[in-house]
Amino acid sequence: MKLQPTMLSERVEAIDLMRGFSLFGILLINMLAFHSPLSYIDPYKWFSSNMDQTIFTGLDIFVQASFYPLFAMLFGYGLMMQFSRAQQHSQPFVPLAVKRLVILLAFGIIHAFFIWYGDILITYALMGLLLIGMLSLPANWLLGLALLIYALPHLMFTAIMFISVMADPNIYIGYQEAEQSIAAYGSGNFAEIFSRRLTDWYYGNNPFSFIIYAVTILPLMMVGAAAAKWRMIEQVAAKKKTWLLLTFSSLVLGLLLKSTPYLFDTNYAFQYVQEIFGGPLVAVGYAGIIALLSMNLNFMKALSPVVKAGRMSMTIYLTQSIIATSIFYSFGLGLYGQVDLLTGTLIALGIFVVQLIFAELWFSKFKRGPIEMIWRRWTYGRNFEKSNNSKR
Repeated sequence: MKLQPTMLSERVEAIDLMRGFSLFGILLINMLAFHSPLSYIDPYKWFSSNMDQTIFTGLDIFVQASFYPLFAMLFGYGLMMQFSRAQQHSQPFVPLAVKRLVILLAFGIIHAFFIWYGDILITYALMGLLLIGMLSLPANWLLGLALLIYALPHLMFTAIMFISVMADPNIYIGYQEAEQSIAAYGSGNFAEIFSRRLTDWYYGNNPFSFIIYAVTILPLMMVGAAAAKWRMIEQVAAKKKTWLLLTFSSLVLGLLLKSTPYLFDTNYAFQYVQEIFGGPLVAVGYAGIIALLSMNLNFMKALSPVVKAGRMSMTIYLTQSIIATSIFYSFGLGLYGQVDLLTGTLIALGIFVVQLIFAELWFSKFKRGPIEMIWRRWTYGRNFEKSNNSKR
């Protein structure tokens, strides 16, 4: 007997709900980069109107850097669930996991170089391959090592940044790069868009950036894997006091840290503190809120479309990029650099609402998203077909 995809009856709806909300938060922030040269601007000054500044402040404190950590932790949680399932069935886990992650890497490469430069799938796949070797560690070890890998380098980088701010507090602004991005994405041909996409991808994925990702994404995944060993989400009712303490303390401290650019100064050192230390804490708080509310059946029923979106996270994530680039790039409506933050945020909301409707309609006939079906068929082969047929 070989391992098969997770059956619908085996899924934990609270996890899918967290994924669904993460995808919405990620879209809200990604939308800034979909329609503006976010990598090369000072966002505190770029969005100049009072309305845009208000929206940016809300996104900056409550959304920015708080949903990709949640998604990373859920990625680690899911990988540990698969590992535990393989152990229960006395089946080899590593070959299948490596195959799944290599396929994920392939999707990420296509996404990054042919759709949108802000891809995260490549990073998730590479960090997931590193995580595989740690899944047999005890939960306490996973959590302890995660905190160590995360805290030490980021505290060092934070100290360096505050020292650097004393010499030069100005945020780097790439005026030429911003103009080139607007020209390429807004009115360029395929070759110009492709060239700019490669440049922007490397700007955010250079060797130093990869080190930052490695000491950020990997430990977040490790935290999720440790939580899965403790079955934190499956046993939320039994661990209610722990969740209440985690939720309250993480939100209070996290939101305080995320507000530091507004309480003190909007220099890049406080932005780093905001994102690296405040973001994951708020993510834990959001996870706690969802976990606690998931015990209410009416709540889960009302948010069923979000749960379904979470079940087809790959489809939702990739189609967000396809839709957004079709709106803002020259091969579509060519609105890159021409919309304000309010309009961009409303477009993000509209895209997600359309995706929720699609998820609801799709799941009335199928039990997995279209891209998930392709991915799992490539991974499991005939086992996918058998498990898929057994659910119909």
